Amino acid sequence: MSLLAAYTNLHVAISLVGIVAGFVAMSFMWTRRESNAVTAIFLSMTILTSVTGFGFPASEVKPAHILGVISLVALGVAVHAKYVKHSIGSWMIVYLSGAILAQYLNVFVLIVQSFQKLSFLRALNPTQPSFLIQLTQVIMLLGFLSFTAKLIFVLRRAGSTQLNVASTSNKSC
Repeated sequence: MSLLAAYTNLHVAISLVGIVAGFVAMSFMWTRRESNAVTAIFLSMTILTSVTGFGFPASEVKPAHILGVISLVALGVAVHAKYVKHSIGSWMIVYLSGAILAQYLNVFVLIVQSFQKLSFLRALNPTQPSFLIQLTQVIMLLGFLSFTAKLIFVLRRAGSTQLNVASTSNKSC
């Protein structure tokens, strides 16, 4: 295995861990709870995904580089809101928005890469860009926007200023 192939495999593994942790974190957000461990894994793996994405050889700035910069900015804002401002008050909305944007960008890249690299999807999509990729991206964008808007609406309506930290121990009644 070449060094580039090993690096690619590491990058993909980090990305997939970040995406899975991101969806778990989003499910906690939906219930107005939070797991500090899941949040830390999500944020750190998503940051690593963007950082390692810059390690691939390129002779010019590509869309992936631009998405990486946007993701790192969103993650920087989310980390600041979460760990410096403790997600209190409007900082909770800033944290949620930044974290969900970073997750969206990771899933966006996952979809594009899946259509490029997975043979069964590539067979559905012989020419780039295709209607199928665009349709998938639009559906995914609408899902993320809907989730974020509904989450913010529910939290504001409930007057929540913080997410509750989820307990990892079993409680008996």
